[in-house]
Amino acid sequence: MNGLEDLTPKQVAEGLKAGTMILIDVREPREFAIERIHGTLNHPLSTLEPVVMPVDGQRRVVLSCAGGRRSAVAAIHCQDAGINVDAHMAGGLGAWKAAGLPIIAVDPDTGEIINTGKE
Repeated sequence: MNGLEDLTPKQVAEGLKAGTMILIDVREPREFAIERIHGTLNHPLSTLEPVVMPVDGQRRVVLSCAGGRRSAVAAIHCQDAGINVDAHMAGGLGAWKAAGLPIIAVDPDTGEIINTGKE
């Protein structure tokens, strides 16, 4: 495997919409429950088992976290285990939100689900 490709939030959004990518969020379950990207799966870095990554050759697996560091670490773990995960979203969820892309969040005061909509 040849290192890690940094994808932009726009590239990831386009891949998700086209069905050519699957996004794996490696943040912890509590973080994931508070806010996440539509359609993202959660495989926390703290319990990551590379062999369970949904690598099927149909969609490219892309990793994400809050800011890009944990997803890069998770990709290295996958590569070290021989699992073909070679991309992550640079800047993570922070960059996704800065780009104005949609998320699902939970209001911590009311428990209300805030859905900023799908593209």
